[in-house]
Amino acid sequence: MRAVPSWAVAVAAAAPVLLVAGWTVAGARQPPGYDPIRDTISELAAPGATDSWIMSGCLVLLGCCYLGTALVLHAAGLPSRFLLAVGGVATGALIAFPRPPVGGSPAHGTVATVAVLALSLWPAGSALRLPRTVGRDVAAAPAGTPPWAFRRPVALTVTALLLALFGWFVVEVTGGSRTGLAERVAALAVACWPLVAVGSACRAHRERATAGPAGGSRPTDGPGLRRSAG
Repeated sequence: MRAVPSWAVAVAAAAPVLLVAGWTVAGARQPPGYDPIRDTISELAAPGATDSWIMSGCLVLLGCCYLGTALVLHAAGLPSRFLLAVGGVATGALIAFPRPPVGGSPAHGTVATVAVLALSLWPAGSALRLPRTVGRDVAAAPAGTPPWAFRRPVALTVTALLLALFGWFVVEVTGGSRTGLAERVAALAVACWPLVAVGSACRAHRERATAGPAGGSRPTDGPGLRRSAG
C-alpha cells in the first residue's frame, strides 16, 4: 500500500474547517432575517447575499480538498477515488450555477444533487475493489486486508448513514422548517469522512511498515546464500 503524503492529512482536515468557517462567517454577514436553521448554505453564495464571495470561495476550496484527497488516497481504490473526485468537481461547480434569490434553479439543484450523491457514495466504492491476493494467500498476507475505513462493513455503513442524512435534508426541503440544519449536518458529515479515511490509511501504512513483509523475516543464511570462502 502506498504511503499517504503528509500534506494530504492537512488537506483532508481543512475540508470541515473551511465548511464551518464559511457558513459561520458568511452567515454573520447576512441581514437579521437569515436563519441558519431554516436557510441553506447555498443562499450564502447566492448573488443577492451579502459578501457572497466568502461562501463561494470556501466551496471552491472545499472542492479542491476533495480532489486533492482523491488524488493520493490509493488505499480507497479507483471507484471510491473517482466518486470523491466527482464530488469535489461538483462542489466547486456550485458557484457557476448559484441559487437565485427567488425561486429554484434546475441547474443548481442538479449539480448539488450530483455532489451530495457522489460524496455520500464514495465510501461504499471501496467495497467494489477486488482482493489483491486469492485463495489461501488472503489469510496469510496482511497486505490483502484494507485499512479499517475501507473494509466492506464499515464502508457500506458509512454510506448508509450519509444517505440517511441526505434523505433528512430532502424531507426538510419538501416541507420542513429545519432545512438549513439538515443540510449543515449532512455536509459536515460528508466533509469529515475523508479525514477519517486518510487517518486510517496512514495508520495502516505505519503498522505494515513496522511489521515488515508478510511471512516473517527474510532469510539471511542457507545453502543457496552461502558463499565459498577464498
